[in-house]
Amino acid sequence: MSEPIKLVAFCGSLRKASFNHMALNAFIERVPAGVSVETIEIGDWPLYNADIQATGFPDKVQAAQKAMLAADGVVFATPEYNYSVSGVLKNAIDWLSRMTPQPFAAKPIAIMGATMGLLGTARAQYHLRQMMVFLDGRPVNKPEVMIAQAQNKFVDGKLTDEATGKMLADLGAATMLAVRHARAVAHIK
Repeated sequence: MSEPIKLVAFCGSLRKASFNHMALNAFIERVPAGVSVETIEIGDWPLYNADIQATGFPDKVQAAQKAMLAADGVVFATPEYNYSVSGVLKNAIDWLSRMTPQPFAAKPIAIMGATMGLLGTARAQYHLRQMMVFLDGRPVNKPEVMIAQAQNKFVDGKLTDEATGKMLADLGAATMLAVRHARAVAHIK
């Protein structure tokens, strides 16, 4: 039997009725057996400021780094704001990217997003992938989960669209395989 897989997840939306929170919950419900997901809340982190960093990283940032270092992979659910990721998600990435060890390095990264628009957060996901490549993360390439017209795919906070549910399940399976591959490579070194 394979060793359990631990993922940490970030949602870039703060809204209570966020489609991205709903999508992340639907993803968590569909991860393969043996995979667990811990959600890290980022809404109350201070804005990144090198002066604050100079006095020490905030406790919540340190806790997030610790959870990430103990995890096998990272999951992002990102809205699209002005053709990019939300400020709160960018802020979390800015804080965590300055830590040593940098917690995105060599981690498989699952990316998804939900929006009421037609492009399903494609532009935000593209920016997020660029950031993760720079930080030496390993974005999972397929499936690309871009949930368009999300208002038609969730009812009372639950995903009702079968095709989207399958994509989320497939993303969970692909992330599990990426983690197993990363473990195998690390074992060879």
